[in-house]
Amino acid sequence: MNKVARTSAPPPLAASPGSWQRLTAHSGEWRLCLLVNRWAARRWATTLFTAVSRLGDGLFWYALMVVLALLGGGRGVQAALHMLATGGVALLLYRGLKRWTRRPRPFREHQGIIARVPPLDEFSFPSGHTLHAVSFTLVALAYQPMLAWLLLPFTALVGASRVVLGLHYPSDVIAAGVIGTALASLSLRLVPGVSLFAP
Repeated sequence: MNKVARTSAPPPLAASPGSWQRLTAHSGEWRLCLLVNRWAARRWATTLFTAVSRLGDGLFWYALMVVLALLGGGRGVQAALHMLATGGVALLLYRGLKRWTRRPRPFREHQGIIARVPPLDEFSFPSGHTLHAVSFTLVALAYQPMLAWLLLPFTALVGASRVVLGLHYPSDVIAAGVIGTALASLSLRLVPGVSLFAP
């Protein structure tokens, strides 16, 4: 079992009713995090979701861009550049949101939740991995819809891995999915002749 971090009991609820601690405690999100994090103690689950998470760090997406650019002709190059530009905006967006919201990660707040891989940064909201995965997937599918069989399951696994590995709450992942969808949709509207719903 790969134990990266373990924390003490959850801190007292913050005085402010709008605090992340109070929201998380009342929503029961931490209980779901604890449940799936304990389930991930199985060796195969830890191995699977760790591999997915590490691929989602960027390697999978950069490899996809290279393949599209090399094998997809002019449209493939356009797809790769579109993904790269969208990824740059996503990076600025989620880093800014994390600095603003400053939500602690689950393994730092709750006893028994273990970070099974080291986090890339300090804060939890939103999930950068999920935001990138959703936006990259939607942009790529607008150019190459036949990749849905690969990209949709991988993106779902990336989102799930962030909760399973103790690094994010479900709301971090859901919010990132919504933001990633909005970002990809906006970027697609700015490019003539490219649409998810093209016949």
